[in-house]
Amino acid sequence: MNNAAPPLGSVPRKGARRTAARTLAIQALYQIEMRGADTAEVIREFREHRLREAGSGKEAPDAKLFAAVVAAAWTRREAIDALIVPVLAAHWKLERLDPVIRALLRAAVAELVDFADTHTRVIIDEYLRVAHSFFPERETRFVNGVLDRLARQLRSTEVGADGPRQEER
Repeated sequence: MNNAAPPLGSVPRKGARRTAARTLAIQALYQIEMRGADTAEVIREFREHRLREAGSGKEAPDAKLFAAVVAAAWTRREAIDALIVPVLAAHWKLERLDPVIRALLRAAVAELVDFADTHTRVIIDEYLRVAHSFFPERETRFVNGVLDRLARQLRSTEVGADGPRQEER
């Protein structure tokens, strides 16, 4: 009997399907914004091609979560943007942000607003994990700061006035 641990990365992390769905949702939101593409068409295209490709050889991304996040974030982007802008540094405009960070924040805020069954810490941790895959530490800290402030505002009963503590994540 072989008692050796499996190679690192060979055992899927619990929630990996959802992380992959969130990553693809950010990519889809970026594509919708940059190309002016139709939301339903991008969701369909990703479902038919990108979600399958991302899942080949491992568990497929959560297609339902992917579509729900993309649809919620893009459909409600004006309201979501109105939540994001006040927590940015003074005189910063949303358009000044990197478009991938903009897509990431919109997706995360859509989940904070519309997905009450997902714990705040899970949402923040997942989007920070995704941010780390796209950006260096500085931008990831920025995303963390924005999401922490928004979580305190949007989910004060779950998070509390002080927000999620860094050491809890």
